[in-house]
Amino acid sequence: MTEKIKEQILAVRATGRTNMFDTNMVQVIANEMKFYELVIFIEEHKGDYAKFILTGEC
Repeated sequence: MTEKIKEQILAVRATGRTNMFDTNMVQVIANEMKFYELVIFIEEHKGDYAKFILTGEC
């Protein structure tokens, strides 16, 4: 996971618009924010995404 992806996850979280475990909605919000890298990352690395949400670690 790159720093850019981490920053994008934190930016989506900061909106407060969704539960971060609702990956479909996270992808919708990321797409609206033009965070296309995050949309693809969640699609291809759901386990790594979930680990980051749970622990803050990559």
